[in-house]
Amino acid sequence: MSACVPTRATDPSRNKRIHRPHSPPPSRPRRFRVAGADVSASIAVFLIALPLSLGIALATGAPLQAGLVAAAVGGLVAGWLGGSPLQVSGPAAGLTVVTADLIHRYGWRTTCAITVLAGLAQLGLGCLRVARSALAVSPAIVHGMLAGIGVTIAVAQLHIVLGGTPQSSVLANLRALPAQLAEVRPAAVSVSALTLALLLLWPRIPGRVGSVLRKIPAALVAVAGASATAAFAGLTLPEVDLPSWSSHALAGLPDGPVLGLVAAVLTTTLVCSVQSLLGAVAVDKMAAGRPGLTGRVRRSNLDRELLGQGAANIVSGSLGGLPVAGVAVRSAANVNAGAVSRNSTMLHGVLVVIAALLMVPVLELIPLASLAALVMAVGIQMVSLHHIRTVTRHREVLVYAVTTLGVVVFGVLEGVTLGIAVAVAVALNRLARTRITHDELEGVHHVHVRGQLTFLAVPRLSRALHLVPQGAQVVVELDGSFMDHAAYEALHDWQSTHTAQGGTVELTGRRAGVRIAEPGEVPAAHTALGVGTGRGSALGARPGAGSTDPATSAGCRCSPWTPWRNHQCEDPRSGSSSGGDPGESGAPPQTGGVGGTGPSGPSGHELARGISAFQRHTAPLVRSELARLAREGQRPSQLFLTCADSRLVTSMITSSGPGDLFVVRNVGNLVPLPGEESGDDSVAAAIEYAVDVLNVRSITVCGHSGCGAMQALLNSEPGGARTPLKRWLRHGLPSLERMADDSRPWARLAGRAPADAVEQLCLTNVVQQLEHLRAHESVARALRERALELHGMYFHVGEAQAYLLTGVSGDELFDHVEAADVPA
Repeated sequence: MSACVPTRATDPSRNKRIHRPHSPPPSRPRRFRVAGADVSASIAVFLIALPLSLGIALATGAPLQAGLVAAAVGGLVAGWLGGSPLQVSGPAAGLTVVTADLIHRYGWRTTCAITVLAGLAQLGLGCLRVARSALAVSPAIVHGMLAGIGVTIAVAQLHIVLGGTPQSSVLANLRALPAQLAEVRPAAVSVSALTLALLLLWPRIPGRVGSVLRKIPAALVAVAGASATAAFAGLTLPEVDLPSWSSHALAGLPDGPVLGLVAAVLTTTLVCSVQSLLGAVAVDKMAAGRPGLTGRVRRSNLDRELLGQGAANIVSGSLGGLPVAGVAVRSAANVNAGAVSRNSTMLHGVLVVIAALLMVPVLELIPLASLAALVMAVGIQMVSLHHIRTVTRHREVLVYAVTTLGVVVFGVLEGVTLGIAVAVAVALNRLARTRITHDELEGVHHVHVRGQLTFLAVPRLSRALHLVPQGAQVVVELDGSFMDHAAYEALHDWQSTHTAQGGTVELTGRRAGVRIAEPGEVPAAHTALGVGTGRGSALGARPGAGSTDPATSAGCRCSPWTPWRNHQCEDPRSGSSSGGDPGESGAPPQTGGVGGTGPSGPSGHELARGISAFQRHTAPLVRSELARLAREGQRPSQLFLTCADSRLVTSMITSSGPGDLFVVRNVGNLVPLPGEESGDDSVAAAIEYAVDVLNVRSITVCGHSGCGAMQALLNSEPGGARTPLKRWLRHGLPSLERMADDSRPWARLAGRAPADAVEQLCLTNVVQQLEHLRAHESVARALRERALELHGMYFHVGEAQAYLLTGVSGDELFDHVEAADVPA
């Protein structure tokens, strides 16, 4: 009996709850529940959002209530409809310059209308599913844009900090700064300095007292402390003025030149969308690094996030609020505070609404200088030294600098346009710039080509090659990732001439086996070298004709760029399979060797061919990494316990490499309970070794569709011969009993019901084996110490779809991992 052959259930009589094997299990009504972690996280985010929303509204010149409207709408609408569950949306510092310029040009009511139109544009982009395309913008441009906006914010708010009024542009603010310094107002400077000091020092309070106090957001402490000090000292300063909601200005019809309004809508759409999408990706990274959150929160659906942001901007603009976008500071606080769902974001929006209605007298005690200092600090932080070091390391500092200066001098849209133009020019320069050197070492001539080899470099390549004397031994090293047809022909013709004159040519690259096809051969695709990707030879691979590579001489032309599948090349000589597609071979006959049909038989032939392909293609790429692992020993991050089914390629479905996973495979992914009579110690030994010796941080139990072991359990009859397979499958009987127990919730899949009884048992078995894991002493001890996490996983083979268990008790839901969850 095959242990893992996909079959269908025909005898479900053992299961009391499943009367028809192919009927979906009945769904249970879900109750709306708010986790305590979401409540506490929403309070933390609210305490940060309240002063920042007022400060950003002040910086734009909008009514201060507009910041509260945007914060509430961002939390409720974007939090409910958006595709990033943990991202917090609201008025963003990155939109300050854009919004301030719109208010200055068109007035507040038209600015609200532009916000509505930008939201409609975002809805259109979301429906076109172009969210991933927005991430194609160079990070240097995005960081440069944010840095330019940060400089603009900081310079403008500096005037308010000093007790004055900011001008309409950065250059005007800089020109007016000397006069402002001559008229400094000590009260405003004192309150601003106190705000900045509290903002800087509060997160650095040491000791146990500091660990408790640091839970209160620094922004709230800074504004509250400065406001209280100003009140007790009796300082006379401009304070927050929130007029009655009855006089709050709403959106009006756009009024202004059509081209200007179109440019304004495009600018707002661009900044809102890019900031929100990049923020969603950053939140995914933060959530992935938080222990216990993996598998509980979906990764962001960027197209849905764009739709949610568009809806929020429509609502915010209609209600007289600022433009809305994902906000990094509040999102980071949300993740770090322990949020587990979008409920925290929505609750924070509810709290903002309550504050806007009931806390007006308290908010009107805040000095404007304190809010200006807070926003100025945010603007300074947008000029990130980490980003500058990163773009410098990647040689994109010119793009960053031009974008930053363009935003500061001309505006956001103009600065981004300049940055894109410079980025394109830099990319073209890199593509066209190729360094070709020639030197001689111990009688061997070396020609080294660094960069992309295109027709532009052919004259220099020809000059370098003609420096090689006739009959000499030559090594040509190609250090690049692209070669066009002109360069290929030049190399091919020169190689033919040089070898005909008695010389030898060896072509090498970043991967072994790169060579030029010789005359009479049919060259392979020669436009890509596949550098560092494990892909095939860029310059052709010649089967037979004296080739010493056994896999090549056998006539197999399968290359690693061929789509992965279980295929074998047909050998026309003997009709045998040789690891590729039918019709792709055609090598001359050969006798003996790996490619023959000798005593090793077809299985040995395929094994030897696979080993040979590994040594030729993969070993040069992984040799250094494996050498490091050999020196340092294995340090896997998790134990992966799955079925022995040949269709489950653990490294493929987890995108893992050597040293990442400690894998245990058995029939049915079973975990025998410890201490059972005639139990299996091999699984227990692997668990103990992984937890106590290797110190893995997580254990994953992975089941799969069409599991023959689960089918055998469903169809098992009492009595009969006690074969080794039947004795092993007894460890799965608790899963059968769990599925038949009416008092237990059913494990289920998100979005659909299990297809049949076999799939239901596969899901239930994963949950049951996780309980068996907890019974092992080493696992129980590590769980008590919070040094270990347990995860459940289900892989549907036919759909190539992975599902992660989001809860082990109460609601046992396997939620699918979408394609959008994979980082670009």
